[in-house]
Amino acid sequence: MSATTVSEQVVPDAPLARTVVVSWKAPIAFAALTVIGAVLFLLVGHGVETVFRITSEGAAIQIPEITLDATVTGIVCTIAMAAITAYAVLRVRRRTRVPMWLMVLFAVVFLIGFLTWAGSGARTNVIPLTGLLAGALSLSVPLIYGALCGVISERVGVVNIAIEGQLLAGAFTSAVVASATGQPLLGLAAAGVAGVLVSFVLAAFAIKYFVDQVIVGVVLNVLVTGLTSFLFSQLLAPNAALLNTPPRFERIAIPLLSEIPLIGPMLFRQTIIVYLMYVLIIAVYVGLFHTKWGLRLRAVGEHPQAADTVGINIARTRFWNVSLGGAIAGMGGAFFTLGSVGAFNKEMTAGAGFIALAAVIFGQWDPIKATLAALLFGFASNLQNTLGVIGSPVPSEFMLMLPYVITIFAVAGLVGKVRGPAASGKPYIKG
Repeated sequence: MSATTVSEQVVPDAPLARTVVVSWKAPIAFAALTVIGAVLFLLVGHGVETVFRITSEGAAIQIPEITLDATVTGIVCTIAMAAITAYAVLRVRRRTRVPMWLMVLFAVVFLIGFLTWAGSGARTNVIPLTGLLAGALSLSVPLIYGALCGVISERVGVVNIAIEGQLLAGAFTSAVVASATGQPLLGLAAAGVAGVLVSFVLAAFAIKYFVDQVIVGVVLNVLVTGLTSFLFSQLLAPNAALLNTPPRFERIAIPLLSEIPLIGPMLFRQTIIVYLMYVLIIAVYVGLFHTKWGLRLRAVGEHPQAADTVGINIARTRFWNVSLGGAIAGMGGAFFTLGSVGAFNKEMTAGAGFIALAAVIFGQWDPIKATLAALLFGFASNLQNTLGVIGSPVPSEFMLMLPYVITIFAVAGLVGKVRGPAASGKPYIKG
């Protein structure tokens, strides 16, 4: 094996006469986490119990709390992680890929062990699972909107680095319009328009003038950040009562579904923006893989020359689909001001657009997988909040960098070798 193929092997698959890529990244990552888990759970353990509260007080259906001994749980989780790692190594040695379900299982086992360890050394050893999951979904909403935008843009052949700018533009515009009109729905619509306007600039330079798409995206992020910061200082801050006090969407509880333990409060006691997100996830997935629109879009992103020969207008298809993605990202930005914070602040997106872009890659340019990846990153962000509230001994500096560490680990350590749309980032020059 050459030096360039230490972590990945390309081997023939005889029965199907095709080539598959077998990556050692997942087993190596599993082994590293198993060692870290063994050190934390067994050597740095606190030896007391952790209580997991499944239902909140006042819920119609009450489920008893689950109490786990930190030492016993640490031993069991370490053994389970070691077994999963060994199985992953065995699969790679047999030239078969590590399945996604095995990664999910490993993550769940590690998470159980980590939460039990972190909770056992906290001021209060009670971890509210309902609040943890509900908060994770809340933090994931703009990431999911941004990831859907990224999936559409890259599937049609345009690398959208400007998701951060689109989210920020949507947040700013929704705050101003909703404050001025008193109507959050108008603010949500205006946020979509703001995202489209940012996409117009990206599409014009990338598609019409063949400017490098990554450079255009970075410039747009800087431009929107500077513009919104300037307008906030000069316009919103002096007139906060008039322009920066938007009414927020009320939470709507769906009867019966909202009473389901654990997932009910998380999924079915939400605002219109979250329910719209559910619809968009399904619509984008069905549209991409089960409609003529999706077939054309994917054809343009994979092989624009072939699409052109059958009469598809490449420039127009890319332009309008990038704009559609911008509208989705803009509405995701509105969640910051109309569903979460309640007012616009400078750079309030805090890198959410880049994490959404990482979710697109981790999700292999699939809207469902990208949504799950965004939920993972949102969970990591809320985990630091929960550990801080219960007084966990985990250092605050580590908790602050936790979401970004998980982002890097997931993309670099677990994804393996993935291939995006073949024409993504490449300008199409006819003839």
